[in-house]
Amino acid sequence: MSELRWNALLDEWVITATHRQNRTYHPPAHYCPLCPTRPGAMETEIPLPDFDIAVFENKFPSLQRRPPRPAVKGNRLEPALPARGSCEVVVYTPEHDATLAQASEERILHLIQVWRDRYRELGRRPDVKYVLIFENKGEVIGVTLAHPHGQIYAFPFIPPLPSRELKTFRRHWKEHQSCLLCAMAAEERRRKARLVLENDAFTAYIPFAARYPYEVHLLPRRHIGDILALTESEQRAWAAALKRLLMGYDRLFGFSLPYMMLLHQRPSDGRRHPYFHFHVEFLPPHRTATKLKYLAGCESGAGTFINDTLAEEKAAELRRAIHAGSRHA
Repeated sequence: MSELRWNALLDEWVITATHRQNRTYHPPAHYCPLCPTRPGAMETEIPLPDFDIAVFENKFPSLQRRPPRPAVKGNRLEPALPARGSCEVVVYTPEHDATLAQASEERILHLIQVWRDRYRELGRRPDVKYVLIFENKGEVIGVTLAHPHGQIYAFPFIPPLPSRELKTFRRHWKEHQSCLLCAMAAEERRRKARLVLENDAFTAYIPFAARYPYEVHLLPRRHIGDILALTESEQRAWAAALKRLLMGYDRLFGFSLPYMMLLHQRPSDGRRHPYFHFHVEFLPPHRTATKLKYLAGCESGAGTFINDTLAEEKAAELRRAIHAGSRHA
């Protein structure tokens, strides 16, 4: 069962997907559904002995191209709709124990091209209003399959957080005739205290009001709304910046750092949204090598984050980790 239920108190949709209770949960390494199908072995989700990057529909999707009818009949206070949309899996590599940080810049560039293709194709569907490309990495995030992969959700509505971003971008655009994120990034480059890396086309920094200790925002210097607008040279610059950042994350504590990576792009609702600026948010849950940032009472109950670190100090740590790799390259 998969359906949309309206939360009238928060004015937002909740996805109910009961069939996901049965999804694959930490299978043994010798049977990974995201590995290639080896000769003589049981067939996996990828029926090939080798591949570069694979994309297919999630076997346990929250959103479906042909969703069933809701389990209950909705009413004025409790609207319910079929969970129309789609959920795709993007498998980065045939290597089970690899990570995106270990990938070459060329492979990351191929992944960017796959993201562009899927964002374009899914965004063309009339039932899709927002395309979210993301990666959950690490068991502490809740990942149930260790093989390096990401996901793409095509929503029939604009989710709450992107919707709030759109409103703030639009308000700043109307009041100042300029882009909010362009102004914020320019300030970060001027101050440098929270900057972690930059190249000719991309800037990365820990934001002033970071919610997580090592939260990073990575964005193009040029004002563009989505990844389709990136030039070939900008795509290569993004791949290089992404590689450096992820390797720096892994150097922080000497292990492969878990994170959530989220690509924030303008909606696919047919409107231009000229005020929106494409950016990537990284949300690692670690606050030290042995301690995690949990979303407890204040965050989950009030919606207000408490960050017990200073963005400037954490940026200096991450900057050192990133530059350490440059010195040894």
